[in-house]
Amino acid sequence: MTSSGEHSNKIDVTAGFRGWLLALGVSLATALLVIAPSFWLGNASGHDFGFHAASWLDAAGQWKEGILFPRWTEWANYGFGEPRFIFYPPLSWMLGAALGFVLPWNAVPGIFIVMAQTVAGLCSFALARRFLPVSAALFGAACYAANPYALLIVYMRSDFAELLACALMPLVALTALQLCELQENRRRSLPRAMGFFAVAFAGVWLSNAPAGVIASYSVAIIFAWAAVEEKSLRPLWRGASGLALGFGLTSFYLLPAAYEQRWVNIAQALSSGLQPSDNFLYTMVNDPEHNVFNWIASSVAILLVVMTGIAGIAAHRTTAQAAESSETRKLWRVLLLLSAAATILMIHPSAVFWEHLPKLRFVQFPWRWMAVLAVPYAYFLAAVVARRRMLWIWGAAVIVVIGGTATFLVRSAWWDSEDIPVLQEAIASDQGFEGTDEYDPAGDDHYNLPEKAPRVQILPADDPEASAPKAEVRIARWTAEEIDLRVASREPLRVGLRLLNYPAWRVEVNGRGVTPQHAETNGQMILLLSPGTQRITARFMRTADRKLGIAVSLVAMLTLLALLNAGGMRLLSASP
Repeated sequence: MTSSGEHSNKIDVTAGFRGWLLALGVSLATALLVIAPSFWLGNASGHDFGFHAASWLDAAGQWKEGILFPRWTEWANYGFGEPRFIFYPPLSWMLGAALGFVLPWNAVPGIFIVMAQTVAGLCSFALARRFLPVSAALFGAACYAANPYALLIVYMRSDFAELLACALMPLVALTALQLCELQENRRRSLPRAMGFFAVAFAGVWLSNAPAGVIASYSVAIIFAWAAVEEKSLRPLWRGASGLALGFGLTSFYLLPAAYEQRWVNIAQALSSGLQPSDNFLYTMVNDPEHNVFNWIASSVAILLVVMTGIAGIAAHRTTAQAAESSETRKLWRVLLLLSAAATILMIHPSAVFWEHLPKLRFVQFPWRWMAVLAVPYAYFLAAVVARRRMLWIWGAAVIVVIGGTATFLVRSAWWDSEDIPVLQEAIASDQGFEGTDEYDPAGDDHYNLPEKAPRVQILPADDPEASAPKAEVRIARWTAEEIDLRVASREPLRVGLRLLNYPAWRVEVNGRGVTPQHAETNGQMILLLSPGTQRITARFMRTADRKLGIAVSLVAMLTLLALLNAGGMRLLSASP
């Protein structure tokens, strides 16, 4: 015989499962609406489209070579390569490459966006359903999946990595609230709360580094506010522990990226036009194209600020009238604080923070704080419609705002489905594609590299003006991370490889390690060879910083498993 308590639990589980299915359907439908213009216009070719598409194609090609976790981008700089995959977080380019294995490449951008925005809606639903009815949480999920900043990224920027990171932001906020006990942890397990927070936080960092910086400061604000709210240092200790575990999980990527910055021209990430001072709301510089886009981004930011402010005030009034729980009021205050911080950091008076707070300047664009502002935007809208009295008015207002924003951005965007085929042809023809300024190895100027160069170039031994000696070249193997060839000549000579000199490359001639030279105007790898037959090998090695990063991540993973297991055992021991 089934007890009433067991029957009630079954009803709760069924209702919860049904709610998640509805959230999946609403989020997926909203994501499909977001990419609907691409069905007849092609792919939105935003600022970063070529960068991400090239990374997907390069990673997919290396998987075919047997390189499961690429570190060197083979086809960048017209085949000379660059260490892009060391510095750019792996989730987005690995997901894009994986989609390319099962889908036509021109369909990958649209499917990527649908997946990211579906996850975004689900994460927003996870946050809202803790405090609001399912119907209101579903509305919030749709609002977040199609929020104005997401539309700006999809249509104008094509920053797929940031889109993926933004999808996880509500989950980061929720798990941070649970970790510092501003929101009830239903499992009543601190180890699990810490583990879930670390996974969500690591997911953002492994998607997009600027979003990771923003998430780090955002959760620091939450933990600090919780310490003030609870009049205790315990939220700070818990938060610090969760952050340490999250950073530990990302160490296999983050530690090499931090250490090897000295090996590349990383300062180019903050070149003219990319500095925060050039990108505060409505800032004008001596670049018309930059000014046009900054005006569009600024207008979207103001729209998001206004909508969040109005919805936040309305949500506070309904909360006060309904005498909501203390948890709901705490959440409102936290989200209001995050909204204020995000808004302030987008305007020029906040320049002092951008100059002095660690790594904040590498966010580059202050309007990127819309990634955080979109979380309270969606929640406040959901909280307002939860009272039903204003449901149709708010629903209509959101549809008008989102529809108007989308229409404007779609008309302003550049639509083109030839970007990926052009990149594919460039790789197939052994030519490659452009490199990235900030990932260019130190000592190289990739603008001086030839767009069409042979894999092996025979050069005279001494006099650059002399004719190159005759030599026979046989390439036994040439992949992204391993080169094996033989050069036979009766005279001394130099050999220029179509490869940039980078400390992780170990080069040997006849089994003996050598230090390559480089060209005068760029960082092309050049070797001086004696007469006779010489075997040249070059391998991209796992450097000490990469080994240490992997070790730290393994320790963090074991810690995470221990925390989750400890939380599970604690729940089992507490069960009747």
